[in-house]
Amino acid sequence: MATLADSPSHFARLPHPAPADAAVRAEVLANPGFGSRFTDHMVTIDWDEGQGWHNATVAPYGPIPLDPAASVLHYAQEIFEGLKAYRHPDGSMALFRPEANAARFNASARRLAMPEIPEALFVSAIEELVRADAAWFPTVEGGSLYLRPFMIATEAFLGVRPAKQYKFVVIASPAGNYFKSGAPAVSIWVSDYTRAAPGGTGAAKCGGNYAASLV
Repeated sequence: MATLADSPSHFARLPHPAPADAAVRAEVLANPGFGSRFTDHMVTIDWDEGQGWHNATVAPYGPIPLDPAASVLHYAQEIFEGLKAYRHPDGSMALFRPEANAARFNASARRLAMPEIPEALFVSAIEELVRADAAWFPTVEGGSLYLRPFMIATEAFLGVRPAKQYKFVVIASPAGNYFKSGAPAVSIWVSDYTRAAPGGTGAAKCGGNYAASLV
């Protein structure tokens, strides 16, 4: 468990024009659920062939501008990760093995012909968001701040090839216990479909694998 420490940052910070009201935030944190409420900020970093990773920014949470021809919408160049930050009794904040998430994220990137992100930049982006939204840790027992780093292909091009422009984003959501009364017994459902096959993308954490598992 790595405790977050203050350090100089190379991330730009955009002021939030209307952060959540303290009373509204307190209501959310008392019963956060999972994946339906989001914190005030997000982190974005751009990539292109000429500049590599650049424009690292902590910005107000909101919609991402996207061209209708963006490669992610047509050829599913998209990957993501999921991890949690915790607040200790002494008030310090910690992440659990973010370097392992960075390694898996880059393994997914290689499989989908996307640029790898340096481990230090991946971890720094997550730490920046946790610091910016430190007030969003749930107050319920077992609560945590769920973090979702993802990367999408943003180049506007309909040809079938790896995109030349990407955006890395981290968003956060306060989370309670996923299983409120403990992990239940698992029912097995046999399907005619398969989520992964030899030589496929089953080892990559990409949206297409999850979409294929919904039926």
